[in-house]
Amino acid sequence: MTAPSSLDWFKSSYSGGSGTECVECARTGDDTLLRDSKHADGPVIAVRSDTWQTFIRALADRLI
Repeated sequence: MTAPSSLDWFKSSYSGGSGTECVECARTGDDTLLRDSKHADGPVIAVRSDTWQTFIRALADRLI
């Protein structure tokens, strides 16, 4: 999947400071989109927003 350029992409606050290991996200109505910031024109992964939130919560639980 290639995402439209009009999306508001953002990087995680946990992305590496060197700029070499960043994942960017964008939200649509029902999905969260993920892409490699080094390859912004490359493939995009679409994940249902509720599934993405479950994933983020599970990560947060492991970090506590």
